[in-house]
Amino acid sequence: MIYETIISTVDLAGNVHITPFGVQKKDSLIVISPFKPSTTLENILATECAVMNLTDDVRVFAGAIVKTQTHAILPATLVKGFRLADTLSHDELRLEKVVDDPVRPQLWMRSVHQETHQPFAGFNRAQAAVIELAVLASRLNRLPQDKVLIERAYLQIAIDKTAGERELQAWQWLVEKIDGYYAEQSGFTQA
Repeated sequence: MIYETIISTVDLAGNVHITPFGVQKKDSLIVISPFKPSTTLENILATECAVMNLTDDVRVFAGAIVKTQTHAILPATLVKGFRLADTLSHDELRLEKVVDDPVRPQLWMRSVHQETHQPFAGFNRAQAAVIELAVLASRLNRLPQDKVLIERAYLQIAIDKTAGERELQAWQWLVEKIDGYYAEQSGFTQA
């Protein structure tokens, strides 16, 4: 099973990198499998730590994809890094082992500190739709355009029926990114 999270890392100079990441739980460890090359991979290998944030604010997922990150961060408690200030919970992770792979190495990490900050209010189908569109938007150069646009049209149903203000804002950011990407690929620019 893959869980959608926000992973925050820092480089050796302390520069913060925040990105959506699907992680797996295997026994008591968290497995992060970034593609090569990846800032997340470089940072974890350099510092041997990361912070996993669990949030229901899908603007964080969309903002990371479209490079519009306006969320506040706070220092982590035990590891070198930062957590989202407005998150449901966070786990501070230390690297246990690396299983190398030419495409997607596995970083096996142990939670050394966990905090819950807010209660989970429940599921919203629009949140899931935004996360799915964020995944598609992060892979525009790897997926056929028809697949992306067909899936976006289907996901629009959940947005139309269940989205609140946060989901609508995140959705719009992603739609603009996708449309801009395809306009650029076809040689047209939007006015």
